[in-house]
Amino acid sequence: MSVNKQFDAIVVGSGISGGWAAKELTEKGLKVLVLERGKPIEHGKDYKGEHMAPWDIPYRGRPLRELYKEEYAVQSNSYAFDETTRHFFNNDKKNPYVRNDEKPFEWFRADVLGGRSLLWARQVYRWSDLDFEANKKDGHGIDWPIRYKDIAPWYSHVEKFIGVSGEKMNLPQLPDGEFQPPMEMNIVEKAVKKGIDDNFTDRTMTIGRVAVQTEAKNGRGACHYCGPCQRGCSVGAYFSSQSSTLPAAEKTGNLTILSNSVVESLDYDAQKKRVSGVHVIDANTREKTTYTSKLVFLCASTIGSTQILLNSRSETFPNGLANGSGALGHYLMDHTYRTNIVGLMPGYKDKYYSGNRPNGIYVPRFRNLNDQDEDADFLRGYGFQGSASRFDWQSMSSQISGFGTDFKNAMRAPGSWFFYLAGFGEQLPHASNQLKLSETKLDRFGIPQVEFDAEFGANEDNMRLDMVKQGEKMLKAAGLAFVKGDPGKSVPGESIHEMGTARMGNDPSEAVLNKWNQAHEVPNLFVTDGACMTSSSCVNPSLTYMALTARAVDYAVKQLKDGYI
Repeated sequence: MSVNKQFDAIVVGSGISGGWAAKELTEKGLKVLVLERGKPIEHGKDYKGEHMAPWDIPYRGRPLRELYKEEYAVQSNSYAFDETTRHFFNNDKKNPYVRNDEKPFEWFRADVLGGRSLLWARQVYRWSDLDFEANKKDGHGIDWPIRYKDIAPWYSHVEKFIGVSGEKMNLPQLPDGEFQPPMEMNIVEKAVKKGIDDNFTDRTMTIGRVAVQTEAKNGRGACHYCGPCQRGCSVGAYFSSQSSTLPAAEKTGNLTILSNSVVESLDYDAQKKRVSGVHVIDANTREKTTYTSKLVFLCASTIGSTQILLNSRSETFPNGLANGSGALGHYLMDHTYRTNIVGLMPGYKDKYYSGNRPNGIYVPRFRNLNDQDEDADFLRGYGFQGSASRFDWQSMSSQISGFGTDFKNAMRAPGSWFFYLAGFGEQLPHASNQLKLSETKLDRFGIPQVEFDAEFGANEDNMRLDMVKQGEKMLKAAGLAFVKGDPGKSVPGESIHEMGTARMGNDPSEAVLNKWNQAHEVPNLFVTDGACMTSSSCVNPSLTYMALTARAVDYAVKQLKDGYI
């Protein structure tokens, strides 16, 4: 494709934050180039697994052991990966990173236009000042340069566009937003909620706040509860770049998208103190091209954006672009994962549910809210996600005895109800948790591979133990039997909420970005994906990425028009 190599703005990445940057920039009149390293796909047309019947799924969805081991060793560990979604995912053999067996890190990546916005679980929660003030309060990490009031209007701006279904709770630690009608809990979830409400004054349960519309809006339909969302949603009920922000940007006539475009590095003009060029490698032909623009928004994901910055060395920035602070690559964070509490709910054998609700329940943080709880041997807190359902024939097949007709009838009948909680805990920011570029290994494009040195610490370990203790207490109080908790062994990256590594902060000697997501030392460079985060909270971060992106674009365009950039 022959394209103009000069643009008003270049956006690297087309996922959750990249799509928002493209939408906001084009709607403000800028000519925008979006560079996506993944393959081009079309909304709806290329969701080939969307409504595929179980009997039509290749190999009945069974893992292709050798293929997965050889080519998808990491990606196949994702809850969203199977034969209906494999075409969305990165091939690990073709795109490796340096794995540390002693300190493993799971890096999940998409390989298509729209990125992981096609595969995420769509949980969207606002952060509160409990989160933005945590670093300053307990001394871990640096203080956030913003507070809730700075981002609240942008949360509303984003929520109104993406469509968020949820229930208002009036909880200071989980601010309410702009909600469509909430999805309904099933009968056992309602019973568990009542049990928690009746027995605890400091905690409650709600339906998840999810970026899936329950009412048609903005040219997108309402959810009809058809199946696993990660296969694609041609109706557009669930938010993705493909269904929402990129089409909005295209309508302006100001958008150019180049897929199969791997960004290698950024050029820096020391005299102008600006990014002067974006180096791109065509993933198919290996042809190299340099594009220029007045603004550059890095939205390539926490790890992708940081890799680009670290690889953008110059005489001014020998350790990576905008890295005068030395913080670039450090303070890598994720949420703890794999902590589960499960119990059986007696009764309700004559009740069932209909449809495939793309959402579960949520128990907001209740630990260390105002001050440190006396019985908590950890800082900060966690939340629970989960749901109630009934055992099916697959889960009961090894437990049902019999033969012939009686056995077949028993297999057809649903089993007992069970309820589970899964804990997501906040990780403290530590400089020792980092990603860097390998000194010896290059990828197929000649770019240094990413190498991780990160692990969870004692605070996260103690938090997981408390999740089990408190989760078991809640489920037993709610009337469940055979309650059992498992703290699990969590590996960073598994929750797919990686963040940090180019953090925001007021002091240029400590942080890469200022309060507007603008690089302290490079005024025309903005980073608005997870790399910008200064702490990790315990709630899903994607809504915050989107709000920060819209806020940063508004600031950047005003600065550009006023001649400051």
